[in-house]
Amino acid sequence: MKTITKTNYQFPNQKSLYVGKVRDVYNINENLLIMIVTDRISAFDVVLPKGIPFKGQVLNQIASKFLDETSDIVPNWKIISPDPMVTIGLKCEAFPVEMIVRGYLTGSSWRDYKNGSREICGVKIPDGMKEHQAFETPIITPTTKAELGQHDQNISKKEIIENGLISKKDYEQLEKYSLQLFQRGSEIASEKGLILVDTKYEFGKKDDKIYLIDEIHTPDSSRYFYKYNYQERFNNNENQIQLSKEFVREWLMENNFKGQKEEIIPEMTNEIVNSISERYIELYEKITGLKFQKEITENVEERIFKNITNYLETKKK
Repeated sequence: MKTITKTNYQFPNQKSLYVGKVRDVYNINENLLIMIVTDRISAFDVVLPKGIPFKGQVLNQIASKFLDETSDIVPNWKIISPDPMVTIGLKCEAFPVEMIVRGYLTGSSWRDYKNGSREICGVKIPDGMKEHQAFETPIITPTTKAELGQHDQNISKKEIIENGLISKKDYEQLEKYSLQLFQRGSEIASEKGLILVDTKYEFGKKDDKIYLIDEIHTPDSSRYFYKYNYQERFNNNENQIQLSKEFVREWLMENNFKGQKEEIIPEMTNEIVNSISERYIELYEKITGLKFQKEITENVEERIFKNITNYLETKKK
C-alpha cells in the first residue's frame, strides 16, 4: 500500500507552499488554501519516519464531514473537498493560539496533575481527582502555535490578552465557539457510543470575520474513549480504551522516546504501521458511523493533482 509522505506540486497562481507536520498547504493567489492531508504521522512534535496507509484520507474525510456538521455554529474555511485527501478553502489570518478543550483529566494534563500541578493555563484544578475523571464542566487550556519541530507552550487567557496576541473581544468569542463545538462533538460522539475527551480548535479571520480553520474532531486533534465501559474501567482504576493518537505516544514512551533530541525513534515495523492504520480506520468508522472506503493508492499523486486542477479550472470559468 502506497503512502503519501511528501508533495511538491505547482498549481496556477501558487504563491507558496507550507509543509506542516502532517499537512502540505498550498497558497493560491493569497485567497485560497489547498490543504493536502498526507499520510505522515507526528508525535511529541516529531514527524515519524514512516507514513501510515490511509491516514490522510481518514483525517481529511472526518474533518470535512464535521466542518459541514458544525457550520451552523461558526463559519469555517472549507469550500470543497475535491479528493479524499484534499480540502480547498478560504485563506484566513490564523490566530496565534490553539484552543484546547478538555472534558476529562487525562493525557498531558493528568501527567502534570500527578506531578503536583493544580493549575493548567490559569485554570484551577481541584485536589483529589483521578486519571480519566470528568471535569465538572469542560475547561479551555490554550497553547501557543509552535513552529515545526518546536513544542506548543501552555498559555493563559490573561497572558493572551495582556500580550496582545488576541483582543479580549475576539478571545471571548473563540471561547464561546470552542465550547459550542465541543458540545456538538460530544453529542455526535455519544450517539456513536464514544466520549469526546479533549480536542483542539484553530481559528482565523478574513474580512474581520472569524472562521474555524484546519481540522476538527479527528484522531490527530482529539481523544475519544469508548462509552460502554468507561465507568467500569474508571471505577477499577483501569486504563480507558482510547481512539486517538495517544496509543502512538504510549508506544514511543514504552520504547524510551519522548521527542528529546538525544533520543532515537524506535523501529516502525510493518506490524506497528499496519496496527496504527487499523486504529485510524476504526475511529473513522466509529465516529462517522460509515464504512471506510479505501481509495486505490496506485497513481495517487496523479489523482490528487488532477482533482485539484479540475476544481481550479472550473472555478476560473
